[in-house]
Amino acid sequence: MSVDVVPDGNLAHSRSYVVTALELFARYGERTAIVAGDHRLSYAGLRTQVLDLAATLQERGVGAGTGVLVLAGNTAELPALQLALHLVGARTMWIAPIAGRREIEAFARLSQPDVFVYDATSKAVLGERLAVQLGVPVHCLGPGGLGPDLLRPRPDGATRFEPEHDDVEPATCLQTSGTTGEPKLVHHRQAFYEQILTLAADYLAAGLPVLRHLSHSPMAFASGQITSFFNLFLGGVLFLENEWDAGRALATIERERINSTYVSPPLLYQLLDHPDLATTDVSSLFMLNVGAGPAAPSRLRQAIARFGPVLRIVYGLSEVIVVTAQPGLTEDPEHPERLRSSGTPYGDVRVEIRDADGHRLPPGQTGEIYATSKLRFAGYWGRPDLTERAIVEGWVRTGDLGYLDADGYLYVVDRVQDTIVTGASNWNVYCRPIEDLLQAQPGIRAAAVIGVPDDEFGEVPHAYVARYPDAAVTAEALQEAVRDEYNAMWVPRRIEFVDALPLTSAHKVDKVALRSAAAGAARGPV
Repeated sequence: MSVDVVPDGNLAHSRSYVVTALELFARYGERTAIVAGDHRLSYAGLRTQVLDLAATLQERGVGAGTGVLVLAGNTAELPALQLALHLVGARTMWIAPIAGRREIEAFARLSQPDVFVYDATSKAVLGERLAVQLGVPVHCLGPGGLGPDLLRPRPDGATRFEPEHDDVEPATCLQTSGTTGEPKLVHHRQAFYEQILTLAADYLAAGLPVLRHLSHSPMAFASGQITSFFNLFLGGVLFLENEWDAGRALATIERERINSTYVSPPLLYQLLDHPDLATTDVSSLFMLNVGAGPAAPSRLRQAIARFGPVLRIVYGLSEVIVVTAQPGLTEDPEHPERLRSSGTPYGDVRVEIRDADGHRLPPGQTGEIYATSKLRFAGYWGRPDLTERAIVEGWVRTGDLGYLDADGYLYVVDRVQDTIVTGASNWNVYCRPIEDLLQAQPGIRAAAVIGVPDDEFGEVPHAYVARYPDAAVTAEALQEAVRDEYNAMWVPRRIEFVDALPLTSAHKVDKVALRSAAAGAARGPV
């Protein structure tokens, strides 16, 4: 369903993007498509799997407009399941399998599915619990669950899939809570997948290496969707791992000659700190994507020194999965500040910086980052109130503060909600510069800063810092470093040393948890 966005936001349909994908898979033939543990699947096998799943789903009443909620690990069958569901016109809704039980149950209720699919092998207990709670028809990936097994081979001579609803646009709803902790379903449409097809074609046309991509990102996240399908659409090899482990990732990179992967800054730091890194052959890497949050320049310098000019900084969010990118990151003597930059707009993306009244700001001035692209979302499923606030005349309000330089490089300063307004003059203090400065101090592995209430100043910075085991740095020394670089208003009133910073299910620093911990400490014991 080739889709063009027309001025009023309506869509003109022709055919599903899945049909184009199946044509590509037929062309790639017996080349390896997916590797998950010992399981290897060719493109011919992937194409057959999609068509078989689509036929089975259609026979079981899943079709145009059916809302299908999926709970599964990062397994080899999931790309085919997504494509098959979209081929029959269903709306897919993905639960992050690495999220907490309460969070998963909240998203399940929010999605209001017509059908529930779960991995009966690895998610049996939670899957059965959700199946009972939801009270909708259940299907399973694998035998032994509460519903029939979608992966059971079809009998010889079974009817092949024939699309009946080519005018129904496929849709995907992805789990996110952002930095607010409020459950939301980010709704992506056909144009999102068409743009991934376009980006893959542009990549091949540029004569760049076919990718052997290692993915730890579940399909429940936009990052998992774009990395999986970008690599499959260009004919690369997609290596799927269910759980993150820095040592195993390094071993896989060396063994499988991985040339591409994607990590959040905390996971990059784990790679840099892992004892196996010194003896691991990482020379195959062509592109080490770093995103999902700001990386400290001091740590990026370490990564450049160890991996070479293969780092690719990516800035995006579930609502616009890639906004900017800066490939081949190096220390540029003429522009040392670019280690803090998120790069320039990616693909068809346009970026503007706007003030509180929505007026566009010139280069160098800080305001909210707005972005628009075919990769942008359609809205929050079932929440028109949130959608109206987030999308303004086709532009997505990212909720991030930043500025553009004269050459079009974007610098993300902070989250709007993380800005600390302090002092009698209501001065804006930003968390990221403090975090970068703290992480640049000797002996510091990671740092996170939040704002906490203060009777005198309204709000003040509060820092959580993870030290290396042998570090002797003190809170007073760190506070003095911040005072020397900025001024007293930027100094964290309290610095708490922790073994590690809490991470969300998407491997971002969990500032919701940090705020909760700070609030609990302020209240004292109950």
